[in-house]
Amino acid sequence: MIRRALPLLVAAVALSGCISLFPKQDPAQLYRFDGADLEPAAANIGAESFGVFRGRIGFQSEAAGDRILGVVGNETAYIGESRWVAPASVLFEAAVARAFDSNAGPARIVGRGEFSRAQYGLRLDVRRFEAVYDQGREAAPSVVVEVRAVLSGFRERNLLGERIFTARVRAGDNRVGAIVNAFDQAVGQVLGELVSWTNARGAA
Repeated sequence: MIRRALPLLVAAVALSGCISLFPKQDPAQLYRFDGADLEPAAANIGAESFGVFRGRIGFQSEAAGDRILGVVGNETAYIGESRWVAPASVLFEAAVARAFDSNAGPARIVGRGEFSRAQYGLRLDVRRFEAVYDQGREAAPSVVVEVRAVLSGFRERNLLGERIFTARVRAGDNRVGAIVNAFDQAVGQVLGELVSWTNARGAA
């Protein structure tokens, strides 16, 4: 069932035409994603390792918080009575770090205190992070995760590669748990491709 959001909610999120989606789910649930369902495929194993400095990740503004964003036609929406356990932007950053750490390829993320080890810079921009109700408001939505990646030399700033990674995963049902699982799978697919691409571009 879908209900119109209260005017106060619309004002708070400052989104025109905002509604609240209510899949068949008990209220007051907290969820997380980590992209662990699909481990990144190892690439360029045996190549000499290289450091990658990842700057701050840009994130779709209306999806960056702890509300689960949906889209119904031309309307933006939040899934009712459910939230991420932390802002989606924070969970995504942790998932990126985990994806590189768990991969056997040569790319290794370095922190701000390790600039001397960085050979490349990686800039990420999450352009879409939403559940799209493209088959009606009662049907299971399709989760879309789209990330633009730019890899460049850390010191020379020369562009080494640019690519947009997109994953679409249909939820098994119009329930929050199924929708969250679709987010997890979509994040796993995007990060798996991202890590493999970074390994290949950096090793080349």
